[in-house]
Amino acid sequence: MARKRKNRTHLKGAATESASSQTGVPKSFVIKHGQVGSSIAQLVRDIRKVMEPNTASRLKERNRNKLKDYLTMAPALQVTHLLAFTLTPLAPSMRIVRLTNGPTLSFRIERYSLIKDVLNTSKRTRSIGMEYLSPPLLVLASFPPASPTTPPHIPLLMKAFQSLFPPLSPKTLTLSTARRVVLISYNAERGTVEWRHYIITVKAYGVSRRIRKILDGTSKAASSSGILDLGNEKDVADFLLRKKGEPGPDGYESATSSAESVAGDDGDAVDLADDYVGRNNKKGSRRAVRLDEVGPRMELKLVKITEGVPGREGGVIYHEFVTKSKKEVAELKAAHAAKEKLRKERREEQARNVAKKKGKTSAGDDAEEGDEEDVDMSDAPEDGEEFDDEAGWDDEEEISEGEDEEEDDDEVAQESSEDEDQRPPSKKPKLRSKR
Repeated sequence: MARKRKNRTHLKGAATESASSQTGVPKSFVIKHGQVGSSIAQLVRDIRKVMEPNTASRLKERNRNKLKDYLTMAPALQVTHLLAFTLTPLAPSMRIVRLTNGPTLSFRIERYSLIKDVLNTSKRTRSIGMEYLSPPLLVLASFPPASPTTPPHIPLLMKAFQSLFPPLSPKTLTLSTARRVVLISYNAERGTVEWRHYIITVKAYGVSRRIRKILDGTSKAASSSGILDLGNEKDVADFLLRKKGEPGPDGYESATSSAESVAGDDGDAVDLADDYVGRNNKKGSRRAVRLDEVGPRMELKLVKITEGVPGREGGVIYHEFVTKSKKEVAELKAAHAAKEKLRKERREEQARNVAKKKGKTSAGDDAEEGDEEDVDMSDAPEDGEEFDDEAGWDDEEEISEGEDEEEDDDEVAQESSEDEDQRPPSKKPKLRSKR
């Protein structure tokens, strides 16, 4: 009988790395630094939920951690973005850092709402969990198109938010993975950016509200046995078509009016291109698409855009409150270029010193190995052998002659013999016998 071969269900080596690390997918750290309150700490946790699954959702900050620690650790973990929240005397602030060479965008948080606040104000409660297994879809709205009159920082602002989330590819996108939407809208009047987070819901279209509940499996009128309870109704039409709270015969609602009251007009109805999450959401069926906001909300004011990352910042690309002349800008660019040149020279010098030190240590190790081999060999070398004594010694090191060493050994031997003569005889230990 042939031996059954075991099929391994886990991945090893390169297969694991290829499955875990996807190329082109941005990864982020969302952190808080400095003394912040409980509200900002909760906002950081909410933003982590928005950025899932490509973020460190269980990252724990310590009080002694500095921003430099995260900047040093991020490249080793293939982290591409850093979202840092802090509390200033004026207002909370957020920085988006593109690793590892920048740029850095600094925002002032004008207003914000947490997830719990948004859910408490909504009429319908949402079960949050499975939607966060796939990244959200990014929607940019109300940004001015590229033109000569468009401010130069607007395209950079759009690219900064686009790089936070994975790129959208309609050819490879699976419809069932489109569960959430992040809306970034630009308010030209206030000069702010609004951050919204929604969950996509799909409902049946063209049926009344109660029939929709039966189709979706959310009807409370059905008992545990699956039979509708019509004890309080005179007719089936009273249950299916009557408006809630109107007992009269004229309170019937049509399927079209009910559908429009919940799902909107025909513009919200689409034909599913593929199977979607939920009951009866099959390919080709007509469904009404709806966005339910779950938070958090933020209203951001762009303050500054700088080159580089914190600690290695370059020139200022844009500043909301400070304007400089062309001469001052040129002087700042020259100063930053000189500083970068000096930093590069120091790095090259440090690399040369490290290489030189490694060369010296390797030469010293070779010399030590040669000395050990000489000790193990016999005193009289064989014919034709030559030993390079000068290579193993340092010029500044003092070497004593052999006669001096012999005299020192004789003196040490005489001193040790005299000490032995002066020592008193050892006493015998007394043994006490037990009575």
